[in-house]
Amino acid sequence: MKAFGFYKKGDITKAPLFEMVHLDRPVPKGRHLLVEVRAISVNPTDLRTRDAKKDDDKSLTIVGRDVAGVVVETGDECSLFKAGDEVFYAGTSAAPGGHSEFHLVDERLVGKKPKSVDFSEAAALPLTSVTVFEALFDRLNISRNAADNAGKSILIIGAAGGVGSVATQIAKLVGLTVIGTASRPETVEWAQAHGADHIVNHRESLPDQVKGLGMEGVHYIFCLTNIDDHMEAMGEIILPQGKICSILPAQKPINIAFFSKSVTFAYELMYTRSVFQTEDMIQQHHYLNDLADWVDAGKIRSTLNERYQPISIENLKKAYEHLLTGRTIGKIVLEGPFE
Repeated sequence: MKAFGFYKKGDITKAPLFEMVHLDRPVPKGRHLLVEVRAISVNPTDLRTRDAKKDDDKSLTIVGRDVAGVVVETGDECSLFKAGDEVFYAGTSAAPGGHSEFHLVDERLVGKKPKSVDFSEAAALPLTSVTVFEALFDRLNISRNAADNAGKSILIIGAAGGVGSVATQIAKLVGLTVIGTASRPETVEWAQAHGADHIVNHRESLPDQVKGLGMEGVHYIFCLTNIDDHMEAMGEIILPQGKICSILPAQKPINIAFFSKSVTFAYELMYTRSVFQTEDMIQQHHYLNDLADWVDAGKIRSTLNERYQPISIENLKKAYEHLLTGRTIGKIVLEGPFE
């Protein structure tokens, strides 16, 4: 099979040094599926994997967590899928990624692809959506029942990005008042189109802007950018006994206001379940199936914003160079064939 990977770390300010290599097609065992890859999405986590590669590591690194494709073979312990099933998933950081014609993945991390969208639209969703499901429902313990969330609000810092685009939709779907941050006309428009009730500029005073909306504060904060940049503001904005979740680690001390307000603070990393093989790892399968149902019901839409075809060194370079700007809106997807 064809695969795109890199042997050297290279210049971390540029796209990875992808090479096209030919590898033996994997054979699935146990609960693993062999998936024919039809579309892939690029993510900042792929770049972090590259950045962490040691200079003396000469092995081939294959990244790419978001995949949509077709099951071609199953391991002898598989029970959730069969050959011919269309699927989508984000996989795990503990195994080679999906920048290859065929990919091995544990079926407990896989969901049925939504029927109403194509492979590219589906590939835009898994990593960001699993992150959102886990953050909102596991870490922040937000109810899925809209009636329970009447009068409650959430601030999403970074509402126009890949995760933010999904978080805005799901938070709105479960009945929360959604305040999203965006700083450019195009990101403001994107966040509003995905359901944000209010937009505030993260380059200006967030507490002042929230108060300007007639709110004393918010019940939940979901931070999708550098948390250190917003630590002081979050301490002011969060209501007593509120809850905050971040997808990036804090490098500075947590705001003392979190203590005085009895704030619950949590981290979310969607690889935790797969890397540590937790007993509830199959929850990601359930979340992706729920997502597929919502997409097919017209309640959630794909966050695909840019599509490249085919999957080639040239297009991978374009996609990752765009990702490196830090100004992406929604998701960037590459669609097969592999060339």
